[in-house]
Amino acid sequence: MSENTYTIGDYLLDRLAELGLTEMFGVPGDFNLHFLDHVVDHDTIRWVGSANELNAGYSADGYGRIRGIGAFLTTYGVGELSAINALAGSYAESVPVVQIVGAPPKETQASGRKIHHSLGDGDFKHFLRMAQEVTCAHADLDAATATWEIDRVLREVVFRRKPGYLMLAHDVAQVPAYRPSALLQTDLPVTTPGAEEAFEDALRRFLPGRRTAVLADLLVHRLGAADRLNSFLKSAELPFATLAWGKTLVDESDENFVGIYAGAASQQHVREAIEGAEALITLGVEYTDNTTAGFSMDLQPANLVEISRFEARVAGEVFTPISLEAALEVIDRVVAELRSADGGQAVVPMPASEAPAAQLPGEPGEGPLGQNALWEILATQLESANIVAADQGTSYFGMATHRFPAKSTFIGQPMWGSIGYTLPAILGAGLADRSRRPVLLIGDGSAQLTIQELGVFVREKLPAVVVLVNNDGYTVERAIHGPDQPYNDIAPWRWELAPQFFGAGEEDYIYRRAATEAELLQACRDAMAHREKLVFIEAVTGRDDIPQLLQDVADALKK
Repeated sequence: MSENTYTIGDYLLDRLAELGLTEMFGVPGDFNLHFLDHVVDHDTIRWVGSANELNAGYSADGYGRIRGIGAFLTTYGVGELSAINALAGSYAESVPVVQIVGAPPKETQASGRKIHHSLGDGDFKHFLRMAQEVTCAHADLDAATATWEIDRVLREVVFRRKPGYLMLAHDVAQVPAYRPSALLQTDLPVTTPGAEEAFEDALRRFLPGRRTAVLADLLVHRLGAADRLNSFLKSAELPFATLAWGKTLVDESDENFVGIYAGAASQQHVREAIEGAEALITLGVEYTDNTTAGFSMDLQPANLVEISRFEARVAGEVFTPISLEAALEVIDRVVAELRSADGGQAVVPMPASEAPAAQLPGEPGEGPLGQNALWEILATQLESANIVAADQGTSYFGMATHRFPAKSTFIGQPMWGSIGYTLPAILGAGLADRSRRPVLLIGDGSAQLTIQELGVFVREKLPAVVVLVNNDGYTVERAIHGPDQPYNDIAPWRWELAPQFFGAGEEDYIYRRAATEAELLQACRDAMAHREKLVFIEAVTGRDDIPQLLQDVADALKK
């Protein structure tokens, strides 16, 4: 493309590509069609049309969790409002996603006329103001400052790990512009040397002689510090756990991994290791009601070394500003030095209670498939390359306590908890890294919200494994309230027809129905034997059968 035809729209696309984006999700509309021509013509970014705008936002979220940046395009008003739920979820779950909204031309907006997709009152900023509440940065781009504003919003999105919003008027997108002259600087300085030194001094006074353990969570992943964390855990040889929100952040096959901490709903040996520590180092931990059984933690502030995004605390003493990455480096250095002193007794690993022996499924039974057996079997069939998304119901709670293979990735949404999220999200995650096979675990109620995106799975030839738990309705809601109420019922669907209805030829997929343990195990083996195909497994369980962790959390939420 010559400099004479290079536009503001091209500048935006080049900046997104520079950040690592190669796919953009969305739905065409009359106010974004000309910009879409530039998307289609771009050398790096590929257009992935979605079934609807909400699904596009979910897909961009799943993509952003794997790639570090996601983006989706909608049209003004009707399109962007359909996606605002997804945008809010990305905000709540700290996912860097950019929503681009194709808007009416500036001259048309200035006329104050009743333009379609608007509210008809001449105010074209209504929806931008709505987006302000669920984004960390936003801009209504104009020709004079568009490139500067694009850089500002993208820098904030990457730095804060939150969504951003760009309103791109039809005519502004076509205005000529110059290409970026330098790389976008997103790694902004945070740490003050004085805060880092004071934190290190406090650690040296606090840690010696204390029985120590580590609790890590989601924020470490969002900040790109997972490798640094795992290096520390390997050298420190301290017992460690994560919350379910941070599942697969650490190597769950490591002998020092004690399990998933969930407050009072934790397995006993996990609770003893974490709550019994005299020095508990928490890294990027954010407690939610769903991950702690209603905030039922028993953690004493006097025993905590707490590391958050811009702050560290030692037994309540605050050190700021210091980044999580810098604080983790300090902890690594101090623990290593203390371990080498006094015969390794300066920092004492918390002696965790013996974990119960893993109950590997025995010979699969021919009786009805139950929730416990369902998740045990699925957990044993996972591979290290899998990206696993579990919807916020029996799927999420059923898999949370099972150990995953090293280097696998678990995606859930326990903070925002929008049912149906994971079906489009696993599409985005699978396209973000095609070298890894995506696995979706979703209930029948959740799937009914977003099943349209299965057609994009087929079109993209994504060899996903979809395990749909058919338990006749909203079982997670039945566990909380109204087990026999009609509002927890759903219309029964013929799930075996879903792949064909959404465009799959008979040679493109396999379908298996599993109502017993033996049938489920065989279905998993069939999935592994057909790695190049979409695999749709309908797992049938009892309507009121739920995992123990979900029962514990439901009991807590009822209170």
